[in-house]
Amino acid sequence: MIHSMTGYAAASLDLGGAILNFEIKSVNSRYLDIGFRIGEELRFLEMALRERIAERVGRGKVEVRGYLQAQAGQGGSPRRQMPDGAMLVELARLQDEVRRALPQAAPLSVAEVLRWPGVLADDALGAEQLQAAALELFSGLLDEFAASRNREGAKLAEVLRDRAQRMREQVAGVTPLVPLALAAYQDRIATKLREAVANLDEDRIRQEVGVFAAKIDVAEELARLSTHLDEVERVLKKGGAVGKRLDFLMQELNREANTLSSKSVSSEVTAIALEMKLLIEQMREQVQNLE
Repeated sequence: MIHSMTGYAAASLDLGGAILNFEIKSVNSRYLDIGFRIGEELRFLEMALRERIAERVGRGKVEVRGYLQAQAGQGGSPRRQMPDGAMLVELARLQDEVRRALPQAAPLSVAEVLRWPGVLADDALGAEQLQAAALELFSGLLDEFAASRNREGAKLAEVLRDRAQRMREQVAGVTPLVPLALAAYQDRIATKLREAVANLDEDRIRQEVGVFAAKIDVAEELARLSTHLDEVERVLKKGGAVGKRLDFLMQELNREANTLSSKSVSSEVTAIALEMKLLIEQMREQVQNLE
């Protein structure tokens, strides 16, 4: 499969007192860049989520959003139960003792207090339960996310194959034009030299034509263009993380098209070279989105 760096997926899970929501999206990037925008109550999951993304994604700018949403009629808080008063008193006492021994220690935040075992009522969602539910939900989300990137990658691969085939047609169109240009030049140079020099021998004409033929010879460029196009199709068929390899091939194709244009001695060859450069640019734009 060819993987696009563009993808999106979203999922939610009813936890009873709250709904857990995750959203993941990605765009193209030179490297793997993972960013999180998640609520404080889910912050402890970030490392585990990052590891799971790295296992499935090779390249791209990935953004993950996650939050707990209170159920309608549940008092506006994901944790609907009141904190245990005795546990809060005990936690405060322990905090005071710690801060007397370690004055530089930071006080507990509200989120940290609420996550402390036993602070919330027994039927409230604990950290371990939340982690298990979140990781299970995120695993399915990653499957959907990868599938979206694969679908996009398949479409991009079809575009690249189409452009590569059109380039092959352009390469084939150049081949018969070179002998025609050479024959036309031979007629012109022979006429001009005969008019200028009364006793011109045919060897001089052949020398001039030979120099011109060497100057406009594009056989090597056409051969390299065909070879690079073969490699493009091979890489697309192989699949996987192909973006960087294809980007290099676009540079090589563009180099040969530029050389072909510089050697052109006819408007037809120039037009073909320009069309090739346009197709290469279209391919390069699509390659930028491949992993």
